[in-house]
Amino acid sequence: MSQLSFFGADTMPPALADLSGLLAAHGRARLTDDGAVLTVEVDAEWRARAIGQLVTDTGVEADIAVDGELFTVSTSVDPALLPLATQWSSDDGKTVPTGWVPSSRAQRAWFLASGRMEVEGAQYVLGLDATAPDTHAVLAQALMRAGIAPTLIGTHGTGGPGLRISGRRRLTRLVENIGAPPDADAARRIWPHVEPGDHHL
Repeated sequence: MSQLSFFGADTMPPALADLSGLLAAHGRARLTDDGAVLTVEVDAEWRARAIGQLVTDTGVEADIAVDGELFTVSTSVDPALLPLATQWSSDDGKTVPTGWVPSSRAQRAWFLASGRMEVEGAQYVLGLDATAPDTHAVLAQALMRAGIAPTLIGTHGTGGPGLRISGRRRLTRLVENIGAPPDADAARRIWPHVEPGDHHL
């Protein structure tokens, strides 16, 4: 077992910075007179519930709204979210803070919001915000600083833009970082794991 497992999402204490993973995906930050609010729309109830729990673990209230097959998770308006929202906002829209490195729990939030499986046990993708293309290469560098070198895939592939993670070493690190899947069959089916056997590094 690698030393990184001691710093996985299951063992690290909750922090507001965890919610940066939602913004690395397609989440939105909005500044208000009373603070800031974060929102993210997902396509599965298990994602919404797990994100809601992650939010409340940080001490911020969360609300889930259902519209057909879509679920929108919103934080309460909270002044404690102002620094995070400001760091990820610019005059042109969404921006990535200089030098940002996604923590284990931020990587978990990122996968909860937009993660998908391409090849079971071999390839997984952290989704990116299709409306903020200028963030894509910067987020690839950020994940690299966290010790996982991804492949940037564009909008022409299935599921939209994202960072593809493959290779046994990288996948093992991702699995250790994001922790166990939520308690739902649909989550377990697509949650990253490493198949026995050798994969390319």
